[in-house]
Amino acid sequence: MSRIGRKPINIPVGVDVAIDGSVVTVKGPKGTLTQSFNPVITIQKEGEEILVTRPDDQKESRSLHGLTRTLVQNMVLGVTEGFSKTLDVQGVGYRVQKQGKDLVMNLGYSHQVIVSENEDIKIEAPNQNTIVISGIDKQKVGQFAAEVREKRPPEPYKGKGIRYQGEYVRHKEGKAGKGAKG
Repeated sequence: MSRIGRKPINIPVGVDVAIDGSVVTVKGPKGTLTQSFNPVITIQKEGEEILVTRPDDQKESRSLHGLTRTLVQNMVLGVTEGFSKTLDVQGVGYRVQKQGKDLVMNLGYSHQVIVSENEDIKIEAPNQNTIVISGIDKQKVGQFAAEVREKRPPEPYKGKGIRYQGEYVRHKEGKAGKGAKG
Protein backbone atom coordinates (compact mmCIF):
# COMPACT_ATOMS: atom_id res chain seq x y z
CA MET A 1 0.00 0.00 0.00
CA SER A 2 1.27 3.46 -0.85
CA ARG A 3 2.30 5.30 2.30
CA ILE A 4 1.33 8.64 0.82
CA GLY A 5 -1.82 7.37 -0.89
CA ARG A 6 -3.41 5.88 2.20
CA LYS A 7 -3.09 9.05 4.33
CA PRO A 8 -6.44 10.86 4.63
CA ILE A 9 -6.62 14.50 3.53
CA ASN A 10 -8.09 16.79 6.19
CA ILE A 11 -10.54 19.40 4.91
CA PRO A 12 -9.95 22.72 6.73
CA VAL A 13 -12.81 24.96 7.88
CA GLY A 14 -14.12 27.15 5.06
CA VAL A 15 -13.23 24.71 2.28
CA ASP A 16 -15.95 22.99 0.26
CA VAL A 17 -15.08 19.79 -1.64
CA ALA A 18 -17.40 18.36 -4.31
CA ILE A 19 -16.62 14.97 -5.85
CA ASP A 20 -18.47 13.99 -9.03
CA GLY A 21 -17.13 10.64 -10.19
CA SER A 22 -13.50 11.33 -11.07
CA VAL A 23 -13.85 15.16 -11.10
CA VAL A 24 -12.93 16.99 -7.89
CA THR A 25 -13.87 20.63 -7.25
CA VAL A 26 -12.38 22.46 -4.26
CA LYS A 27 -13.69 25.89 -3.22
CA GLY A 28 -11.94 27.95 -0.58
CA PRO A 29 -11.19 31.50 0.51
CA LYS A 30 -8.61 32.07 -2.26
CA GLY A 31 -10.60 30.61 -5.16
CA THR A 32 -11.85 27.46 -6.86
CA LEU A 33 -9.90 24.60 -8.45
CA THR A 34 -11.36 21.78 -10.56
CA GLN A 35 -9.45 18.77 -11.84
CA SER A 36 -10.37 15.41 -13.32
CA PHE A 37 -8.49 12.28 -12.29
CA ASN A 38 -8.10 8.79 -13.67
CA PRO A 39 -11.35 6.87 -13.00
CA VAL A 40 -9.37 3.82 -11.80
CA ILE A 41 -8.68 5.58 -8.48
CA THR A 42 -11.62 6.10 -6.09
CA ILE A 43 -11.89 9.45 -4.29
CA GLN A 44 -14.41 9.66 -1.42
CA LYS A 45 -15.37 12.33 1.08
CA GLU A 46 -16.06 10.96 4.55
CA GLY A 47 -16.92 13.61 7.11
CA GLU A 48 -14.09 16.14 7.19
CA GLU A 49 -11.63 13.91 5.33
CA ILE A 50 -10.97 12.82 1.76
CA LEU A 51 -9.87 9.22 1.20
CA VAL A 52 -8.11 8.01 -1.96
CA THR A 53 -8.21 4.26 -2.62
CA ARG A 54 -7.08 1.97 -5.42
CA PRO A 55 -8.86 -1.17 -6.65
CA ASP A 56 -5.87 -3.52 -7.01
CA ASP A 57 -2.09 -3.81 -6.87
CA GLN A 58 -1.45 -3.33 -10.60
CA LYS A 59 1.57 -1.15 -11.37
CA GLU A 60 -0.56 1.61 -12.92
CA SER A 61 -2.95 1.69 -9.94
CA ARG A 62 -0.06 1.90 -7.48
CA SER A 63 1.50 4.75 -9.49
CA LEU A 64 -1.73 6.72 -9.64
CA HIS A 65 -2.62 6.20 -5.96
CA GLY A 66 -0.01 8.47 -4.38
CA LEU A 67 -0.12 10.91 -7.29
CA THR A 68 -3.87 11.43 -7.04
CA ARG A 69 -3.74 11.93 -3.29
CA THR A 70 -0.94 14.48 -3.61
CA LEU A 71 -2.75 16.41 -6.35
CA VAL A 72 -5.95 16.61 -4.27
CA GLN A 73 -3.89 17.70 -1.23
CA ASN A 74 -2.28 20.45 -3.34
CA MET A 75 -5.72 21.63 -4.45
CA VAL A 76 -6.85 21.92 -0.80
CA LEU A 77 -3.63 23.73 0.19
CA GLY A 78 -3.88 26.05 -2.83
CA VAL A 79 -7.37 27.36 -2.03
CA THR A 80 -6.46 27.91 1.65
CA GLU A 81 -2.83 29.12 1.68
CA GLY A 82 -1.76 29.41 -1.96
CA PHE A 83 1.67 28.68 -3.40
CA SER A 84 4.57 30.96 -4.27
CA LYS A 85 8.02 30.77 -5.83
CA THR A 86 10.73 33.35 -5.30
CA LEU A 87 13.30 34.12 -7.99
CA ASP A 88 16.55 36.05 -7.50
CA VAL A 89 18.02 38.16 -10.29
CA GLN A 90 21.83 38.40 -10.16
CA GLY A 91 24.10 40.37 -12.44
CA VAL A 92 25.43 43.88 -12.91
CA GLY A 93 22.66 46.03 -14.37
CA TYR A 94 20.08 43.24 -14.11
CA ARG A 95 16.90 44.48 -12.45
CA VAL A 96 13.15 43.98 -12.43
CA GLN A 97 10.22 46.24 -11.71
CA LYS A 98 6.46 45.96 -11.76
CA GLN A 99 4.51 48.31 -14.06
CA GLY A 100 0.77 47.74 -13.74
CA LYS A 101 0.20 44.04 -14.48
CA ASP A 102 3.52 43.67 -16.32
CA LEU A 103 6.92 42.66 -15.01
CA VAL A 104 9.62 44.63 -16.85
CA MET A 105 13.05 42.99 -16.69
CA ASN A 106 16.42 44.43 -17.75
CA LEU A 107 18.54 41.31 -18.28
CA GLY A 108 21.50 42.51 -20.31
CA TYR A 109 19.74 42.28 -23.65
CA SER A 110 19.39 45.23 -26.02
CA HIS A 111 15.69 45.33 -25.13
CA GLN A 112 13.56 44.96 -22.02
CA VAL A 113 11.87 41.61 -21.42
CA ILE A 114 8.22 42.04 -20.44
CA VAL A 115 6.10 39.29 -18.83
CA SER A 116 2.41 39.83 -18.01
CA GLU A 117 0.55 38.22 -15.14
CA ASN A 118 -2.65 36.36 -15.93
CA GLU A 119 -5.81 35.55 -13.96
CA ASP A 120 -4.17 32.57 -12.21
CA ILE A 121 -0.76 34.09 -11.44
CA LYS A 122 0.19 37.19 -9.44
CA ILE A 123 3.66 38.73 -9.81
CA GLU A 124 5.35 40.93 -7.22
CA ALA A 125 8.72 42.66 -7.30
CA PRO A 126 9.51 43.64 -3.68
CA ASN A 127 12.91 44.97 -4.74
CA GLN A 128 14.82 45.27 -8.01
CA ASN A 129 16.51 41.85 -7.65
CA THR A 130 13.59 39.69 -6.45
CA ILE A 131 10.51 38.30 -8.17
CA VAL A 132 7.70 36.58 -6.22
CA ILE A 133 5.24 34.51 -8.27
CA SER A 134 2.12 33.34 -6.43
CA GLY A 135 -1.19 31.63 -7.17
CA ILE A 136 -3.53 28.87 -6.05
CA ASP A 137 -2.50 26.19 -8.58
CA LYS A 138 0.90 24.69 -7.73
CA GLN A 139 1.51 23.41 -11.25
CA LYS A 140 0.78 26.77 -12.89
CA VAL A 141 2.96 28.66 -10.38
CA GLY A 142 5.90 26.31 -10.99
CA GLN A 143 5.48 26.43 -14.78
CA PHE A 144 5.26 30.23 -14.84
CA ALA A 145 8.34 30.52 -12.60
CA ALA A 146 10.24 28.19 -14.96
CA GLU A 147 9.21 30.33 -17.96
CA VAL A 148 10.42 33.52 -16.25
CA ARG A 149 13.71 31.82 -15.27
CA GLU A 150 14.14 30.71 -18.89
CA LYS A 151 14.42 34.38 -20.00
CA ARG A 152 17.99 34.42 -18.60
CA PRO A 153 19.01 31.16 -16.88
CA PRO A 154 22.02 31.34 -14.55
CA GLU A 155 25.31 30.78 -16.34
CA PRO A 156 28.15 28.86 -14.68
CA TYR A 157 31.06 31.27 -15.30
CA LYS A 158 29.95 34.46 -13.57
CA GLY A 159 26.70 33.24 -12.02
CA LYS A 160 24.61 35.93 -13.71
CA GLY A 161 20.96 35.29 -14.49
CA ILE A 162 17.64 34.42 -12.87
CA ARG A 163 17.67 31.61 -10.33
CA TYR A 164 15.28 30.17 -7.79
CA GLN A 165 15.84 31.41 -4.26
CA GLY A 166 18.25 29.00 -2.60
CA GLU A 167 19.33 27.41 -5.89
CA TYR A 168 23.02 26.59 -6.05
CA VAL A 169 24.79 27.28 -9.34
CA ARG A 170 28.12 25.49 -9.67
CA HIS A 171 30.81 27.85 -10.91
CA LYS A 172 33.33 26.83 -13.55
CA GLU A 173 36.78 28.21 -14.10
CA GLY A 174 37.31 30.09 -17.33
CA LYS A 175 39.95 29.48 -19.99
CA ALA A 176 42.69 30.67 -17.65
CA GLY A 177 41.86 27.92 -15.17
CA LYS A 178 43.43 25.17 -17.31
CA GLY A 179 46.99 26.23 -16.59
CA ALA A 180 49.00 28.64 -18.68
CA LYS A 181 51.59 27.26 -21.11
CA GLY A 182 54.56 29.26 -21.87
